[in-house]
Amino acid sequence: MSQKPVLYLLPGLLCDARIFRAQVDDLAPVCEVRVPDFFGFDSLTAMAEHVLASAPARFSVAGFSMGGRVAFEIMRLAPDRIERFCAFDTGVHPLDPGEPEKREAIIRLAYDKGMEGLADAWLPGMIHPARRTDAAFMQPLREMIMSTTPEIHEKQIRALVGRRDATPVLAQIHCPALFLAGRQDEWSPPAQHEAMAKAVPGARFVVIEDSGHFVSVEQPAAFTKALREWMELPAAAA
Repeated sequence: MSQKPVLYLLPGLLCDARIFRAQVDDLAPVCEVRVPDFFGFDSLTAMAEHVLASAPARFSVAGFSMGGRVAFEIMRLAPDRIERFCAFDTGVHPLDPGEPEKREAIIRLAYDKGMEGLADAWLPGMIHPARRTDAAFMQPLREMIMSTTPEIHEKQIRALVGRRDATPVLAQIHCPALFLAGRQDEWSPPAQHEAMAKAVPGARFVVIEDSGHFVSVEQPAAFTKALREWMELPAAAA
């Protein structure tokens, strides 16, 4: 009996499987979806190795934000194991000038104001402007963030600050590739993903309309459709 392909959906900063609930359900006929837990890790390499240790010999990977950085690290470490590659609402660039100082400030904020204070300060800018005052939409995301701790947050920020320039990894991608972003993603804009797609022959570039950074929950149907079409492409040869 043939087995379904395995797809790892890699969560972003302070995120867990809740942000992929719609995709886990809707993609079930196409593939087996797995969502790893990155809490407690303080390096992208450790996160990547965590995935590789539990994954089958061949699998597809789609990474969101910090998870996108992890996806690039997985590709760097084990390109021959990847059947399909997707990075969404993320980037490949190294640290920007002044970024470490900004990251340190938000680490302190989480300790000083708690995770609720962090959610108040950080989350709205990640969401489409029209949804920022929609309490019913925002509350599940706030609850997800508040279910973590300042210590978890600090470790994940340290992982991001310690990231390497992933631009060279683009040349290692020789499988069906998808680069996707929300039209109104102010943190990781579409142009950033278009540039990545142009660096990978045959890659798909998709913009999800009416969405900020959190495409999987802001526009779940459109996002799932893009993932399904990508997962239905023939896998890269072993």
